[in-house]
Amino acid sequence: MDPQNRTTPTEFILWGVTRRPELQLPLFGVFFIIYIVTVVGNLGMIILTKLDSHLHTPMYFFIRHLAYIDLGNSTVICPKMLVNFVVDQNTISYYACATQLAFFLLFIISEFFILSSMAYDRYVAICNPLLYSVIMSPRLCCVLAGMSYLYSTFQALLFTIKIFTLTFCGSNVISHFYCDDVPLLPMLCSNVREIQFLIIAFSSFNLISSLLIVLVSYILILLAVSRMNSAEGRKKAFSTCGSHLTVVFVFYGTLFFMYLQPKSTDSFETDKVASVFYTLVIPMLNPLIYSLRNKEVKNAFHRVFKILCNLHI
Repeated sequence: MDPQNRTTPTEFILWGVTRRPELQLPLFGVFFIIYIVTVVGNLGMIILTKLDSHLHTPMYFFIRHLAYIDLGNSTVICPKMLVNFVVDQNTISYYACATQLAFFLLFIISEFFILSSMAYDRYVAICNPLLYSVIMSPRLCCVLAGMSYLYSTFQALLFTIKIFTLTFCGSNVISHFYCDDVPLLPMLCSNVREIQFLIIAFSSFNLISSLLIVLVSYILILLAVSRMNSAEGRKKAFSTCGSHLTVVFVFYGTLFFMYLQPKSTDSFETDKVASVFYTLVIPMLNPLIYSLRNKEVKNAFHRVFKILCNLHI
């Protein structure tokens, strides 16, 4: 590479979701609504699980942290994307790009292990109900959440520092609508095999280890439920897992669709659609799934609403 082409860019140009001008305004409206629903839904879930004493349980502790993650993930991506729909050139500064990459990785990796912690919580609740409050103590819940955040922070900093301490050369156009690690690699002058290996290794570990915890937990749950004599007991056990299973299916299904599809000339556009889904649509859906399918959340909303009304009066 010519040394003259080895430069540190002051900004990058984001390719965006689409280059078709006639779609910019309609997409702005769609994603603006998605972001508002995401903020309201996740903030509402955080407030409910904080204020209502009936929701001070391990399950809702993890649901609250899932809401933190979904709110953070969407906020890292969506506001900048909305701005890019209404400006002529979709630029992002060098340091803003590094910051966006770091926080995106932190939130998306945390979600893997919060979901697996929630699966373990459901396993303990159904398979060891008498010891549930002892096993799932507040300390263990904090340790599981804390380990998720510490591990994801380590990985986010590792990739962000490795990428942004290398030299960029040539085009400064990122073929995506946000700063992700894979689209940044072709822009580096250096040999990127080490970073590519680390991305594949860590991504595989994150996906396989977290999914394995979920699968083992639900296999044990199914075995326990199959031994129940009461149909009402089986129904209650499945109802407590329904929302989490739905969230897991949507999240992992999107990732498998994205990474296991055959690569072709159209795969980049398909990857962008999948990225939109797991960075913007899933954070909107998760609080809706947990609120619409959960009587406890609905009852908590009514209780908190009455308290706020009484305070106002």
